[in-house]
Formats: sequence, C-alpha cells, structure tokens
Amino acid sequence: MNGAHDMGGMHGFGAVRDEPEDDRFHGEWERRAFALTLACGGLGRWNIDRARSAREQQPPAQYLENTYYEQWLHGLEVLLVEEGLVTAEELRTGKAVVPKPADVVPIHADRVVKALQQGSPYTRDVSQAPRFAIGDTVRVRVDHPTGHTRAPRYVRGRTGTVVLHHGAHVYADASARGEHGVAHHLYNVAFDAAELWGAEAQDGAVHLDLWEPYLERP
Repeated sequence: MNGAHDMGGMHGFGAVRDEPEDDRFHGEWERRAFALTLACGGLGRWNIDRARSAREQQPPAQYLENTYYEQWLHGLEVLLVEEGLVTAEELRTGKAVVPKPADVVPIHADRVVKALQQGSPYTRDVSQAPRFAIGDTVRVRVDHPTGHTRAPRYVRGRTGTVVLHHGAHVYADASARGEHGVAHHLYNVAFDAAELWGAEAQDGAVHLDLWEPYLERP
C-alpha cells in the first residue's frame, strides 16, 4: 500500500543512518519487544508478510514518530488482537481478562535456536515459465495497491535490467492477505541511479528483488 512506511529513497526525510552493530538495541525494552515478536511469531498464527502489513497500518504521523522497535511492537499488538490472543482492554491495562485460546502451543526453549537457524523456506515450484531472462529490460508497473506490496513507489514506472532470476518464491502481496500457495518468479533488477534520481544522481545502480507481477516490458 502507499503510506509513510513506503518512503524509501524519497527526498526530504534525511539520510539513512547506518548504526554500528553494537547499537542494534537502545534499551532493554527493545530486546524484550524483539524477543516477544519472535516468540509470538512462533505460534504460527501469521506469516512475515502479514506481520509487515500490520506495521504499515498506522497513521503517517505515528509511523514517522515511532522508533524501529516501536514499529515492531505496534504490529505485534495489531496481530495479537486480530487473532484473539489478547483483547484491546488487556493491552491497555496489562492484565489478562479472558483465558488464552486452547490451541495456543508455544515453542519450547530447547527448540528456539534450531527454529531460528532453520527459518522458513519461501522458494516454490510453479508450472509457468519465467517471462523475463537475465539481460532483459523491464519496467515496474505503476500500480497503487491498497494492501501490502514489496514494490516501492519510487521505482514504479522506472526501467531497469534483470540481472538475476531467483526462481519462484511466495508472493508477498498475496501472502499478507492470507492467500497461501501463491508464488511467482522473482528477479533482481538493477536500476541506474540517474533513472531513479535524475541527471544529478551519484554514479551507480540500485538493485531490487521484484516479483513478476510487478514488471512489464517497456
């Protein structure tokens, strides 16, 4: 969807700050928010695409004001309420009111490290042949979806070159809507900086992984 979260590369929002690895957490509450998000994700009630979509559903001012882990915490609260795992009143008071659902089965501590190391494979087999090949010139479709998408606004309508074909992967747009089993070919596309930012852009290219439905021939 179009929103404050999708401002990658837009002018007027300052430079992207690359913090040292030791500064990944700025307080104990951030560590807890991160751990809680992973633990609740392990319940299997939502996927990574739906989690991202939940973080995007905020008023623009709130999103821009939040810190990184405040975004995570907001998204987690949205999902917990949507899944009936907690109520809005319980979040407000910090006190449990209703029993937890009977089908909630947490991951035991001895399985956590293995689960994190294995991750979840998102490659899929599809019957359709890829529409594009390495070296093809492609243009990103100018679409404005109302749901989650991984096609940034700043690249829509721009042309680039396919430099890698990843095979077929779970399609994030459908996955965020809870549509399982939808997969499309995924490509890495290189965009010349001048194509994105104009004649005064620095030399170089921006590489994006983009699903086939995002792309068309110029």
